[in-house]
Amino acid sequence: MLVGYFKKIGAKRLLIMVAGNIFLGMGISIFKFSGLGNDPFSGMVMALAECVKIEYANFLIMLNVFIFLAELLFGREFIGAGTVVNAFLLGYIVTFFYNIWLALFPLPTLLAVRIAVVLIGMVITGFGISLYQTPNVGTAPYDSLSLIMAKRMPKISYFWHRICTDAVCALVCFLAGGIVGLGTLVTAFGFGPVIEFFNVHFTRKLFHQGENIL
Repeated sequence: MLVGYFKKIGAKRLLIMVAGNIFLGMGISIFKFSGLGNDPFSGMVMALAECVKIEYANFLIMLNVFIFLAELLFGREFIGAGTVVNAFLLGYIVTFFYNIWLALFPLPTLLAVRIAVVLIGMVITGFGISLYQTPNVGTAPYDSLSLIMAKRMPKISYFWHRICTDAVCALVCFLAGGIVGLGTLVTAFGFGPVIEFFNVHFTRKLFHQGENIL
């Protein structure tokens, strides 16, 4: 069954999706390095992990397993290889790159430098999201929540469902002592144009180039 699934989606889709998660993890680590806040979900997970004294990557897996149950019950069509990679590996990718930044650079203190780091994180994360989403081989557990809500409550657009879930995460992050700042605002409202830019100018071209070969 698994062999048939992987043959159906093909090696190219898998490789692009995995690359997307690597860049996504790199981008999240850069946002964390800026000290100006992460995307609402990552920020919430980091804050809660700190509160309960569990490593971020391990806590992310625990939370993803819980959210995955909702995806399994109400949104099975969103489950795929990308779901598994994102749920179980993204946290370790973030930690890996964050440790590299700590080893190579001092934590930025000047506001201008921190803003520049946020902008770099925005570009890299947007690129990662574009790569991760385009192959359409499974949605991350958290990302599936707003899709499930939109499917079950179609009178409300997906945009507002996503705003709702992100707002709840940002609130929990704040209450747990996490950072809600410029990085949070950028990730909540500024990713659309960045992702679309990479979709149009890179990812879709990469996805269709030589698709008869792979």
